[in-house]
Amino acid sequence: MPKLSDVIAALEEIYPPQWAESWDAVGLVCGDPDAETAKVLFAVDPVQSVVDEAVAWGADLLVTHHPLYLRGTTSVAATGFKGRVVHTLIRNGVALHVAHTNADHAHPGVSDALAEAVGLRVTGPIIPDPTDPTGRRGSGRIGLLEPPITLASFAAKVADGLPATATGVRVSGDPDRLISRVAVAGGSGDSFFAEVRAAGVDAYVTADLRHHPASEATEAAPVALVDAAHWATEWPWLNLADRALTEVATERGWQLETRVSTLVTDPWTAHAPMPYTPPKPHSSTPHSPTPAAP
Repeated sequence: MPKLSDVIAALEEIYPPQWAESWDAVGLVCGDPDAETAKVLFAVDPVQSVVDEAVAWGADLLVTHHPLYLRGTTSVAATGFKGRVVHTLIRNGVALHVAHTNADHAHPGVSDALAEAVGLRVTGPIIPDPTDPTGRRGSGRIGLLEPPITLASFAAKVADGLPATATGVRVSGDPDRLISRVAVAGGSGDSFFAEVRAAGVDAYVTADLRHHPASEATEAAPVALVDAAHWATEWPWLNLADRALTEVATERGWQLETRVSTLVTDPWTAHAPMPYTPPKPHSSTPHSPTPAAP
């Protein structure tokens, strides 16, 4: 049975910490490097429900995509929800490891998994990593949809390929337009609009699109937007990471059991239809001048 330090070393070979953005917080958050590790759970968010799942399953290590502490803290007291997560993990002997933007930039990484889930053949990154001589690593991915289909059909394909969330999939663009070249970015992707336009794609699949950036993007270029839930666009990576660690475990003869969490931790839990539409403006009939009294 491997030690935690062995499993973390394997994960950092797959997703090296140096590939993470400078502002990111990746790596081991809590855990004893000498502890034996037999069970590893993969999840997107290090929230209490996921930690409770890890404890109930008997996991020794929880690997999440999102950091627990993205910014510095001076306390892990259980008076706050993040502190309670730390206390639950340590009390039950569960380590926590984060692979965030280093997994985004990896090849294959988060956006490769997203591209596969929505039926694309990846041709390269949106923004290549200049340190990668192969040109395969970097932010986002560009892929081909073969054969081309309408935007309406492609949006349905995205909805079918990703795990269901309350908000579903939002679409901007002509539903009858043919889509063949697509950019994707798991998680929040509106910072890549300039590069997406430069790539000459027909559509862009990402998450967390805000009103003003999306409005300006649709005015600037005829690129269709397909906006899914943040959690849903990153969840496919969990299976990819699971397979990658399992391959290492098999090669090294480790007795390691892995599992992907299927808990939906998207913060939006319901969707209410909006039947109200603003009334159409009334057209007024011009009034004839009233004749003056004789």
